[in-house]
Amino acid sequence: MMKETILAFSQEKAEPIWLQERRLAAFDKIESLPLPNIERVRFHRWNLGDGTIAVNDATANVPDFTALGDNPKLVQVGTQTLLEQLPAELMQKGLVFTDLQSALEEIPQVVEAYFGTALRYDEDKLAAYNYAYFNSTAVLYVPDNMEIETPLEGIYLQDSDSDVPFNKHILIIAGKNTKFSYIERFESIGGQTKKTSANISVEIIAGVGSQVSYSAIDRLGENVTAYISRRAKHDNDSSVDWAMGVMNEGHVIGDFDSDLVGNGSHANLKVVAASSGRQIQGIDTRVTNYGHNSVGHILQHGVILERGTLTFNGIGHIVKGAKGADAQQESRVLMLSDKARSDANPILLIDENEVTAGHAASIGQVDPEDMYYLMSRGIDQKTAERLVIRGFLGAVITEIPSKDVRQELISVLDSKLDKR
Repeated sequence: MMKETILAFSQEKAEPIWLQERRLAAFDKIESLPLPNIERVRFHRWNLGDGTIAVNDATANVPDFTALGDNPKLVQVGTQTLLEQLPAELMQKGLVFTDLQSALEEIPQVVEAYFGTALRYDEDKLAAYNYAYFNSTAVLYVPDNMEIETPLEGIYLQDSDSDVPFNKHILIIAGKNTKFSYIERFESIGGQTKKTSANISVEIIAGVGSQVSYSAIDRLGENVTAYISRRAKHDNDSSVDWAMGVMNEGHVIGDFDSDLVGNGSHANLKVVAASSGRQIQGIDTRVTNYGHNSVGHILQHGVILERGTLTFNGIGHIVKGAKGADAQQESRVLMLSDKARSDANPILLIDENEVTAGHAASIGQVDPEDMYYLMSRGIDQKTAERLVIRGFLGAVITEIPSKDVRQELISVLDSKLDKR
């Protein structure tokens, strides 16, 4: 019965035959595929999808568009697209930033060629679930040789007054020799009264010589149990500079992978995370070096408050044939409570000679001497903790190229600390 419901949903959206077939093939695979392998995180009993495919009704939770600025952007609430803002000159040059239905009308061959190439629908159970059940979408296509100075922004809001699953698929295609910055925001809005799930897949196709600066700030609410997959596929001499702030309130699995297929390709992944309350967050960050002289660096810092749990898995894999590859990683966690739980798990898989690889990992509590020093200067305990946390996460935040994103991450972190 559900298979017929998925087909009816796809037909109602006027999706092409190839996409209908992709959805149904993914549905057929869900039961037989394993869950993603996220080391040391027990999430097998989480509600990460109830087999519902539906759209949100019109919502009263609409953002204030006058406060969003005039840079190119796409704003969606639930399954509804509320704003598309693109300068005419960029549209004339072939830039597309819209939902999937519109993209299939404007660039159907491009979408068909790249949709599902960074993340296969049959990779694992949650990937198959996303392909079968996604109910909202975004497509960003930057044509060959285009450089964009103003950041592109995707704002994807989950209406917490709705129990419709937040199942989103985002496709970013960077053409040859392109250069641009993209900022992505996932945030819950509304009263946060209904429990639901989120299954989010982001695919980045980095063409030859492309340079992508990707920033993400995740702020899903406490009643949203989420699986967020971000995957990049690199061609020759391409680079993706990732900066991700995982600041959700509910249970979250973050699965962030870069496949350095092309020779001379680069991936720099920077992650900051904060867990509080009884929240569980598992962050699995992987770089796989396939190409010659490919470089993948992972830098992860997180803090844990109260009874929160945070796990960092850093995986660097240099496959056979990846001569001259470089894989480095650092994962560090700071605990501000004796009841906090953490793990920093470095994994290096080296199948080739003539490569460079290394890792560092640490878990620790706030140094009492640091706290004593600050409080002896008249600073109260809460403010002292805030300064220590900022200093600890600052090692990653200062590496983020966008000043606006750096400032927003600090603001989001402060708001999370204020909720204690």
